[in-house]
Amino acid sequence: MSNDKLYIKTWGCQMNEYDSSKIADLMENRLNCKITKSIKNANILILNTCSIREKAQEKLFHQLGRWKNLKKNNPSIIIGVGGCVATQEGKKILNRANYVDIIFGPQTIHRLPQMVYKIRKFKKYLIDISFPKIEKFQFFPVTKTKNVSSFISIIEGCNKYCTYCIVPHTRGKEISRPYQDILLEIKNLSIQGVKEIHLLGQNVNSYNYFDNKNKKSYTFTKLLLLISQIDNIKRIRFTTSHPKDFSDDLINVYKKIPKLVNFLHLPVQSGSDKILSLMKRRYNISEYIQIINKLRIVRPNIQISSDFIVGFPGETKKDFENTLSLILDLDLDMGFSFIYSPRPKTPASKIKDNINILEKKRRLYLLQHYIKQQTKKFSTKMLNTIQTILVEGISTQNNKYFGKTENNRIVFFISDKNYIGKFINVKIIDSYIYSLYGKFISLYKD
Repeated sequence: MSNDKLYIKTWGCQMNEYDSSKIADLMENRLNCKITKSIKNANILILNTCSIREKAQEKLFHQLGRWKNLKKNNPSIIIGVGGCVATQEGKKILNRANYVDIIFGPQTIHRLPQMVYKIRKFKKYLIDISFPKIEKFQFFPVTKTKNVSSFISIIEGCNKYCTYCIVPHTRGKEISRPYQDILLEIKNLSIQGVKEIHLLGQNVNSYNYFDNKNKKSYTFTKLLLLISQIDNIKRIRFTTSHPKDFSDDLINVYKKIPKLVNFLHLPVQSGSDKILSLMKRRYNISEYIQIINKLRIVRPNIQISSDFIVGFPGETKKDFENTLSLILDLDLDMGFSFIYSPRPKTPASKIKDNINILEKKRRLYLLQHYIKQQTKKFSTKMLNTIQTILVEGISTQNNKYFGKTENNRIVFFISDKNYIGKFINVKIIDSYIYSLYGKFISLYKD
């Protein structure tokens, strides 16, 4: 019986959250580790990092500095650094933090149990930031969950090479998982009570798996159709999409699959064609608008969220104003926005940055204000309406039951009965920007 206790700290995207959950499964399955939320109780510390934003390295070393004292007091503690910063920095991490034992990348998380074993045996640091395609999925144990909504990774890496993005350098080129493996994982989750699945990838709609046995190609659209046939799965979400690959086939599948939610996250990044070209996004604003308009013909009530980068080198006030106009013209809902951060090895890092930080912050504040007002508007519209939510659990913040609407709002409600795992109808009685309060009306019937 192992006495190991594992603590995982995760930064970044939903892909990282998924990877961290798989690390926990692996370590529990292979080394019989117990997962703990208390770092004081742990003897294996894993930091799963993100390198999208600037100063990711400094954030890493600040965290490691806090862990250094723990290791000083208990030299048997194993410290591992994973994720995109691990791939980006590699052995350089040891130059500033020589007490780190393991450095591993997003594609080598399945090797972590063996690396822990070797560290204990040979007492020497280990680095594995290689890109062994999708080998890691073959080593994952069968997922066990009590959740009613679950993430599923369907594609790894990215081939787009946007000029500002480090992901292709840290997660590798696009590799689509075999569709059979994805379906098997989802069926297993559905047997355990999962009702909603959230498909993940840097660019899910470029999914394309060729089956050598039947000599057929399975696109993202075909995959969605196959997933929709799994009876117990009632809702399907996916993140993230790239406008370049948002084909008419994918748009039309919204007609065929009611299980696809009425909410889509489709990053635009900028409302300026000039900036999109500098970013190498491979589409223009007219094409982006056309995608949204086509979607709204098929799904008139669909709500759209997006990503925005503010202060990209060369962005003029007019370029920025075009982005603000796009938010209003397309009546976008939610949004994630960031000040541009130059990343190592990216072409954009070599472009002269002609915008001072105060102006960047001003633009970010203004854009976030626009988005906030849009989100508030959509949430307010939901007052006194009946919404169907999938009840996910009890909130640790207010001790109320909560569930999620199709349009990605959390709804809190009070109930004497346990409806976790059920779809219910609630009347929205109060609205905040990102959350709602509801009153139970009835169980939802298909």
